[in-house]
Amino acid sequence: MEEREDRGGGGGGGGYHRAAKRLRTEEEAGGEELEDGEQDSAGEEAARSGVTESRSRRIRGTKDGVEDSHCIPPSPVVHVRGLCDAVVEADLVEALDKFGNICYVMMMPFKRQALVEFDSVDSAERCVTSGAREAVCVAEQQAFFNFSTSQRITRPTNVDDPTSGNKVLLLSIQNPLYPITTDVLYTVCNPIVNVQRIVIFKRNGIQAMVEYPDLEDAQKAKLALNGADIYAGCCTLKIEYARPNRLNVVRNDNSSWDYTKPFLLQRERGKGRQRQAILGEHPSNGYGSHCPLLPLPGNCRYRRSSEEVQDMISYPLLLPKNSHSYSSSSSSSSFLGHGASSSVAMVSGLHPAKMNCSCIFNLFCLYGNVEKVKFMKSVAGTALVEMGDEYAVDRAVTHLNSIKVFDKKLNVCVSKQQAVIPSQVFDLADGSSSYQDFSLSRNNRFSSAQSTRNIIQPPSAVLHFYNAPPTLSQHQLHKLCTEHNVPSFTKFKVFDAKSSSKTLSGLLEFDSKTDAVEALTVLNHHQIRIPNSSNPFTLKLCFSTSSHL
Repeated sequence: MEEREDRGGGGGGGGYHRAAKRLRTEEEAGGEELEDGEQDSAGEEAARSGVTESRSRRIRGTKDGVEDSHCIPPSPVVHVRGLCDAVVEADLVEALDKFGNICYVMMMPFKRQALVEFDSVDSAERCVTSGAREAVCVAEQQAFFNFSTSQRITRPTNVDDPTSGNKVLLLSIQNPLYPITTDVLYTVCNPIVNVQRIVIFKRNGIQAMVEYPDLEDAQKAKLALNGADIYAGCCTLKIEYARPNRLNVVRNDNSSWDYTKPFLLQRERGKGRQRQAILGEHPSNGYGSHCPLLPLPGNCRYRRSSEEVQDMISYPLLLPKNSHSYSSSSSSSSFLGHGASSSVAMVSGLHPAKMNCSCIFNLFCLYGNVEKVKFMKSVAGTALVEMGDEYAVDRAVTHLNSIKVFDKKLNVCVSKQQAVIPSQVFDLADGSSSYQDFSLSRNNRFSSAQSTRNIIQPPSAVLHFYNAPPTLSQHQLHKLCTEHNVPSFTKFKVFDAKSSSKTLSGLLEFDSKTDAVEALTVLNHHQIRIPNSSNPFTLKLCFSTSSHL
């Protein structure tokens, strides 16, 4: 979560959205092409002089003509960079299938990148060589290409046939700032091909399975929607083929729906389905602000007609408490559907000596208000975190699950508890209390009128710092990291402040994402006192939208 800076290119308007990332210039992209190695023999060079010459130029990509030491051998998998935010899988297929048959595409929307697997190295080589010689555009924007270090894109279904698929799609919703219900997914998925069943489940973030009548329909939907945003700048769809080949739904509600069996038990009266959400009212974010609901990207291959966008969708603040799980009748696996939502997250894998309630608050407050934190006495290294609402928990689960903090991998999931009760309070290893109430803390960032300036960001190697003393120096920050035994930063940048500004802000780049997470966990909200000042400055940190300095 990063507060918007009033500096050039900072943008206007409030609300959650993904900040625009800096486009790589052609010169920068050329520098990265140094990774492509040349392994042709002399005879091959004579036969394919054009390809060899192009690859040699990429190896000698610097002005000094110095060969890069990191050479990547040719691979059927091509790494694509410099994509615009609105790109979906269909755009990549349309732009690149002229180079050869495409077996698989993996979208990385938050990085504006993708992996494209061709059926042969020759096809991938044609793509990389063409991109080095001339502009290759994807969705009307130039993209940059080089070989991937992988020889094959890993499929979640763990099948050997690269052309295989399934009529059931697995949707992972990234950066889910707003409620995701069967209504929402039906609205998004059904215009392409008729949807048969939808099941939503929450374990490691928000995921859903959508079943179509056959494989061809599922392929068409995957092409159109993979990498698209349900709402502008958030709720991004990452789509893979699922393992189950059929979904069994026992209840029609916010978490599951069988559109072939309308007689299944439905929701309460008065909460009828209003399937259309595109261009409708945006759901409440749980903190009182409302934003317009925007359509899928303008380049999406399958748009609704104007007659299909008249209705609105209603969003209950809480999902039904008595939703049942579902089981798949497929051969390999089943998933547990969590219809009931909770505003409590459970965190395990905490370092017993270095993590306390304040550290957890410092990390979780980036994704919503933190009300209470309690370490469990019966389960070492485990804590319950009560947040402002269930959507804050969803955001925390999405962004914090599986990250490493102090050499321990965190497991963050939705708790079955509906509230944190201060019982069995004890002292932690550092002497602090195992329970702390943060409901009145001024460091909660989603309570004030300025909360609309918050930007939800996943952990990254670059931290944005603000509200620092105007006299704070790079040396003082290094000293602060050393005193608190956390990794120090490698690059430092200060934003140009207005003459009337009484605080300092900027960016800190660390060697790794893990180093940045540990520094934020300890130093976020650290109070810095300066001479001749009656009140200390509370240093505030969050993950930056910048990937590097």
